[in-house]
Amino acid sequence: MSNLTRVGWYWNRLRCMSVSEMVDRAGTSATQAVERYRPPISVPSPRLDKPGARWLPREVPEPGRTVLQRADEVLSGQWRIFARGAVSLGFPPEWNRNPDNAALLPMTYGKLMSFRDITVTGDIKYLWEPNRHLELVTLAQAWQISGERRYLDAIGSLLESWFLQCPYLQGPNWASSLEAGIRLINWATVWQLIGGMQSPLFEQPVGKVLRTDWLNSVWRHAEFIRGHRSRHSSANNHLIGELSGLFVAGVTWPLWDEAKAWRRIGRDGLEVEALRQNAPDGVNREQATAYQQFVWDFLLFAGLAARATGKPFSEAYWQRMEAMLEYVAAIMDSGGHVPMFGDADDGLVSGLSFGAEACAFHSQLATGALLFGNPGLARKAGIVDSRTVWLLGREACQPFDGLLLQAAPATARTDFPDGGVFVLGANLDTPSEFRIVADAGLLGLGGIAAHGHADALSFTLSVAGREFLIDPGTGTYHGPRTWRDGFRGTAMHNTLSIAGQDQAVSGGKFMWMKKYRTQVIERESTPAVDRLVAEHDGYRRLPGRPLHRRSWHVDKLAASLIVEDVVAAATAQTLTLHWHFSEDCSVTCTPEGLKITNGGVCLGMTLPQDGEVSILHGSDEPLAGWVSRGYDRIVPSTTVVWRGLVPAGEPVETVFRRL
Repeated sequence: MSNLTRVGWYWNRLRCMSVSEMVDRAGTSATQAVERYRPPISVPSPRLDKPGARWLPREVPEPGRTVLQRADEVLSGQWRIFARGAVSLGFPPEWNRNPDNAALLPMTYGKLMSFRDITVTGDIKYLWEPNRHLELVTLAQAWQISGERRYLDAIGSLLESWFLQCPYLQGPNWASSLEAGIRLINWATVWQLIGGMQSPLFEQPVGKVLRTDWLNSVWRHAEFIRGHRSRHSSANNHLIGELSGLFVAGVTWPLWDEAKAWRRIGRDGLEVEALRQNAPDGVNREQATAYQQFVWDFLLFAGLAARATGKPFSEAYWQRMEAMLEYVAAIMDSGGHVPMFGDADDGLVSGLSFGAEACAFHSQLATGALLFGNPGLARKAGIVDSRTVWLLGREACQPFDGLLLQAAPATARTDFPDGGVFVLGANLDTPSEFRIVADAGLLGLGGIAAHGHADALSFTLSVAGREFLIDPGTGTYHGPRTWRDGFRGTAMHNTLSIAGQDQAVSGGKFMWMKKYRTQVIERESTPAVDRLVAEHDGYRRLPGRPLHRRSWHVDKLAASLIVEDVVAAATAQTLTLHWHFSEDCSVTCTPEGLKITNGGVCLGMTLPQDGEVSILHGSDEPLAGWVSRGYDRIVPSTTVVWRGLVPAGEPVETVFRRL
C-alpha cells in the first residue's frame, strides 16, 4: 500500500467517526503507547478448588470418521486453510509465520502492528485462522472418541508451542481481541472435553506446568479482551465475539476474582448487542448472511454457558436468537441453498463445526429446533448433525423426530421488514418451489457498514431447489483489490446500475462513505400473486438526481416473475442490468430470449427489447461471470448484462418464467 493510499484511508476513516469516537480513540492510542513498554502484569494465583460450570454434555457421540480423519491430518502437520485446502504447516507449526506468503511476522507490540501492506505481511487472515485453535477441539474430540493418548498429548504439544512462540502482547496473535475471544471459546471447549482440572493431560509434573501456563494465558486473554474491546463504529460482530469469549472464560474458569467482572461485562454487553446488532425480525444488521451464522454461534456458546450456571440470559436474548434462525429458514431454498448476501470469510466460531455432517446453517437450524422446540426449524434442518449432539447431548436430541412429525411450515415467515428482506414465490418448501429472496434493506451496520455490499434491490431466484440467479459472494478481503472492490460493488449483484457507478461510495475495503436509503413502497401477497415495490436513493449524487424503483411481480400459478425497473430523473440515464447465474447453469439463446438450465430444470428469460446484451463467462474486464463460494476461491459462472440509454421514467421490464 502506497503512503498516499494509506493517508487516504485514514482520512476516510476519520470522516466516518463522531467527535466522541475520535477523542476515545486518541485516549486508547495513548494507553497503548504506555502499555507497549510496561512489563507484563503478574497473573494472580488461581483457586484450583473452584470448578467452573460445564456447559457441554458428558456423554460422547457415536464415533465420527470425519473427526478422526481431521485429527490425523493435524498430527501429520496438515492444516486446512481457506481455498488452499490442506497446507503443510508442520507439527507444531510456526504460529507467527503467515501461510499466505511464508512471512515470519515480528515480535513487536501486537496492537500497533499494521497489516495493510499485504505484500509484506501477507493476508493476515491466513495466519489468524490456525491460531483460532479450532483444530485443538478436533483433537479433543478424537481423544474422547478413541481414547488414544496421542491425541491428548498433541493438544499439550500445540499449547506449549503456542505459549512459547506467542508471548503476551507480542506479535500478530495479540493484535485482535476478536481472535483472542475465539481462542478462549475453543480452549474452553477443549478444557471440558479432556476432563477439566483433573484431565489426564495434567497428571505428570510436566502436565501440571502446562496447566499453569494454560491458566496464566487464559487470564491474560480475558484481561486483554477486557481492556481492548471494539467500540463505536467498530462495534460489530467483533464486539459480540469478544464479549462471548470473555463470558465463556468467566464461566469455565472462575478461578480469579477478575472472573466475576468477565461474566458481568460479557453478560451485560451481550444482552445489549444481541438486540442492537440483530433486528427484531431476526436479520443481522450487517446485512451479511455469513455473519448471521457467525454471530449466532457466539450467542449460542455464551447462552449455553450461562444456562449451565443456573443464570440464563433473558427471554429477549433467546427470542432474538430464534428469530435469527427463522430468517435463515426463510431465505434457504428447498435445496438447502442460502443467498450469499454481504461479506463472507469462512469464519467459524468453534472446532466442533469441523465434524458436522451438514453445512453451518443446517447445523444451527437443528440446534435451534431443539432449543426452542420449533418444528419449522426442524423441518428445514432435516437431520440432527453431530455438532448438535456434541453441544446438547444425545438425550436432548431425541425430541427431534417428534418435531419433524408436527405439521408446521418450514418457512414460517416471508417478510422481514426491519432487515429489508422479503421472500416471494410459489410452492415454497416443495419440489416445485419457485423462490425469490429480495433485498430491500440498508447497506450495513453503523457508520462504516463494513461488511455490507452495494446491492440494493438485488435478489436471488431458485427453482425446484436449484439455484438460478445468485449473489456471487465475496471473493476476498485482502487479495487482489479488483476482487475486493468488484465483488462488493453493484455490478456483481442482480440489480441495476446507473452510469456504471456503484450505489454507494467506498472509502476502503471495509468502509462505505456515502450510503443509500431504501424504502418499501408496496407489499402484497395473495394465493395467486406476490408483489413487492421498493426504491433506493443511492444515485441521487449523479447528474439528474436519479432515483431507482424496482417492482417484483410473481404469478404463483404460472411460476413467473416480472421485474420492472424505473428510474426517476431529470434526464435520460444509461442503465445496466446484471443477472448472475449459478455456475451450475447453462445459458443459451432462443428466438424468445434466453433459456437457462440447471440439472434438468429450465427457466426462460426475456430481456428488454432495446439495448445491448452481453453474455460473459469468467470475464476480468469487466469483472463478471464469477462466483465465490469460499474465501479466496472463485470459479467461472455466467453473467447476462443488458445496457441501454433509457428516457427518464420509462420502465424497463425483465421476465423470468419456469419452462
